[in-house]
Amino acid sequence: MTMEWFKPDIVLNSVLYALIGVAIFWLSFIVIDKLTPYNLWEEIVEKQNKALGMVVAAMSLGICIIVAAAIH
Repeated sequence: MTMEWFKPDIVLNSVLYALIGVAIFWLSFIVIDKLTPYNLWEEIVEKQNKALGMVVAAMSLGICIIVAAAIH
């Protein structure tokens, strides 16, 4: 069985784009965290603010969809 279907450049490009997408998401999340008047981590984890957790989750999904569409 030959490995004609395996192309290392395609795998490398996929990994590179995935890392770029994660970095862009991480940076945008940090910017949004700095723009909010309170500490998101403290509100969600320590104070158990479930409503804020759902808003941040929806925002994270939105950012991820935008980044994925831009990379695709």
